[in-house]
Amino acid sequence: MVLLLVVPFVAIDVLLQSQFFIQQLPHVAIWTLGLSLLLGLVVLKLKAATPAGAATGVLLTASLMFSTLTFPYQPWNTGLVPVLAVSLLAHFATRMGRAQKERLGTAEEKHGRAASQVAANLGFAALVLTQNVQSWLIQSRLIQSRLIDSHWFARGGTMPIPIFAVGLAALAEAAADTVSSEIGQVLGGRPRMITTLRTAEPGTDGAISFAGTLAGIVAGLMVALAGTLALRGDMHLFWISSAGAIFGLLFDSLLGATLERRGWLNNDAVNFLSTASASAFALGILAIIPHSGVG
Repeated sequence: MVLLLVVPFVAIDVLLQSQFFIQQLPHVAIWTLGLSLLLGLVVLKLKAATPAGAATGVLLTASLMFSTLTFPYQPWNTGLVPVLAVSLLAHFATRMGRAQKERLGTAEEKHGRAASQVAANLGFAALVLTQNVQSWLIQSRLIQSRLIDSHWFARGGTMPIPIFAVGLAALAEAAADTVSSEIGQVLGGRPRMITTLRTAEPGTDGAISFAGTLAGIVAGLMVALAGTLALRGDMHLFWISSAGAIFGLLFDSLLGATLERRGWLNNDAVNFLSTASASAFALGILAIIPHSGVG
C-alpha cells in the first residue's frame, strides 16, 4: 500500500521535472539524476538495500532534489544532503551490534532494505515536497497569511524555505526512528512500553529505552541541521523540523504499542504514518507561529 501511494505519484513528478529541466536548465537535470543514480549504486554496493529498494531510493532522492532546489543552483544545496545523512545514520546504526541483534532475532536482513521500507521512510517527505503539494499548502489561507504576511519566503529562491521544514521534519524523523530502534537494542538495556512503562523484551513494538530515545533525538537533530545548512535555511527551519522529528519519534512508539501490536498496521505503515505525523506537527507550527524574517 505504501509503495502504491508513493511511487506512482513521485515517479510522475520526477518525469515532469526532468522534462522541464532538460529543456530549460540541463545541468540541473544532469546533476540531479546523476547524483541520485550514484547514491543508489553505492547503496546497492554496500548491500544496504535490495535492487528494488535502491531503485526506489533513486526515485525519491531525485524528487527531493528537484523539489528543494534554489538559485543559484548547487546540487549540495538540495534535499540530497539530508537524504545522505539519513542513509548514513541508518546504515551505521543498523550494523552496530549486529551479532547481538541476530541473537535477539531483530537484525535486518543481510540483503538490505526492501522497496517498501525505503518508501515508508523517505516517501512522505518526497510526497509533501512535490511542487503540487507545496503550491496547495502555500495557497491555504492560514498558511498563506503566516508565510506572506510574516515574510517567510527566502530571498533569491524559487521555493519558500519554511515549507521545506515540513519535508525535512519527515526525513529527520526517519533517521530518529531507525537510530532509536537499532541503538536501543544494543545499548538501551531493558526497554519499557511507552503506554504502560512496564518492562519489555528488546525489539518489542512500542518499547523504548532512554539510550535509544536519546540516540534517536540526536540523529533527528543531525539530519535537521544538515538539511538546514544545505537548504540555506535559518534556525527557525532547524527547530521546527527538529520538533516535528521528535514528535514523530514518540508517535511511532505509540503506534507500535497500540495498532502494530494488535496487527492492524505493519512496520512499514507505522513508519510512513510517523513521518507524516512529523510533517503535520511542523506544519502546525508554521501555521500558528509568526516569523519576522528569514535571515
